[in-house]
Amino acid sequence: MVRYPKLFDFTQKINYKTEILAGLTVAMTMIPESLSFAILAGFPPLTGLYAAFIMGLVTAVLGGRPGLVSGGAGATVITLIALMKLHGLEYVFAAVAVAGIIQIVVGLFKLGKFIRLVPQSVMYGFVNGLAIVIFMSQISQFKVGGTGGWLSGTALYTMLGLVALTMLMVWVWPKLTKAVPASLVAILVVFAVVLIFGIQTKTVNDIASVAGGFPPFHIPNIPFNLETLQIVLPYGLIMAMVGLTEGLLTLNLVDEMVGNKGNGNRECVAQGTANILNGFFFGMGGCPMIAQTLVNLSSGARARLSAIIAAFAILLIILVGAPVIGKLPMAALVGVMMMVAIGTFEWSSFRIINKMPRSDIFIGVVVAAVTVFFHNLALAVLIGVIMSALVFAWESAKRIRAKKYIDENGIKHYEIYGPLFFGSTTVFLEKFEVQQDPHQVVIDFKESRISDMSAIDAVHKITDRYKKLNKIVTLKHLSADSRLLLRNAADVIEVNIDDPTYKVADK
Repeated sequence: MVRYPKLFDFTQKINYKTEILAGLTVAMTMIPESLSFAILAGFPPLTGLYAAFIMGLVTAVLGGRPGLVSGGAGATVITLIALMKLHGLEYVFAAVAVAGIIQIVVGLFKLGKFIRLVPQSVMYGFVNGLAIVIFMSQISQFKVGGTGGWLSGTALYTMLGLVALTMLMVWVWPKLTKAVPASLVAILVVFAVVLIFGIQTKTVNDIASVAGGFPPFHIPNIPFNLETLQIVLPYGLIMAMVGLTEGLLTLNLVDEMVGNKGNGNRECVAQGTANILNGFFFGMGGCPMIAQTLVNLSSGARARLSAIIAAFAILLIILVGAPVIGKLPMAALVGVMMMVAIGTFEWSSFRIINKMPRSDIFIGVVVAAVTVFFHNLALAVLIGVIMSALVFAWESAKRIRAKKYIDENGIKHYEIYGPLFFGSTTVFLEKFEVQQDPHQVVIDFKESRISDMSAIDAVHKITDRYKKLNKIVTLKHLSADSRLLLRNAADVIEVNIDDPTYKVADK
């Protein structure tokens, strides 16, 4: 079972001013992103804001670690675009709820631990690719309405100037004081400049209206039958896996930055709970948002309070603050996100690149490229993990070797070193001199282990060759799991398994 701690740990000192200001900053940066993703997918704009509120609040209260910020993320929304076009919004809500159920199951069965399989080279590629995606996604804001033609003339120069001013403020302010988050100061300063001087520039209202009511309870208007499940289940499964992958990688990234460890399984359950609520409260669903999480951390937040403040700030903006927030210049938000992208990029990877294996460099570049060109973080990580596994298998396969000698009794010994698995079976078989060997042969696995069915087949082949020549083979020092594999393959392999001298270690 997943155990939940108290909402707040009162033994932890919380800087309430920092948490509140960080939460407000996060809310400002989340609004245009949530609106843009909703419009991109063909959803009503408010579904993006409702997702930001619901995801942010639920995961802040129940999630796996303080400081993590969730909302209506583009990674999960993209997986639902095809469903929206084919079957409409009601099926989208159903798929979001199904994704939530799957995520809860993953958390309850503690499957979040498999994120440990992601190697550091993949993490470097993932983070660097993500930084490029965050930066490039801001370029679209230099279009009229975010989707039309490019800005030109005075409008373009005004936008560029305000973006540059924002980035300068974010860079300079921490050198003066850290009492107030630099991102929030930059947004407010640029907002004030635009209002005081009456500068005409692109605002949040140019994307969509942020005015609305409280998220309404809504049961998806779809037939509840097997045919509907067959439609929504594949989309729900993909959304769940993409959300969990991005969420757990974000959690790991925050762990490294903050210096303490979060709970991945609890985050899975929290994310799933939030997505189920999204499906019934008119939200488009989502997952942890790396950019907003980095804004939160860079603003000094380390507790759950900042994400809760951000969620309620978004709700208040929807209910009463739309007239003011709608006038917020997009240039300020673009500048903040560009600085987040610059801060996200692992510049240290360039300093250590000459110390990394070439395979790791190649994997990192591939993961970054897939992230940038396909905007699919889960696919990028999956490709990276598969490539890393293949490289590991190839390198391990080359490590199999055998020490050969004949003892005083005329028995030929083969001491095997290295793992015996599908990648090393060919080299393993080449080590034996079946025709020249004496009547008795001992194969010693003290420094090796039988790992899979390919290894069992290899042992079968070599013992069969000796059997055809009426020679006796003894296997020694098999580990407990190796012996179990051979017993399970009793109908496949016939061999004298003997360990007369040594106890076989269980571990």
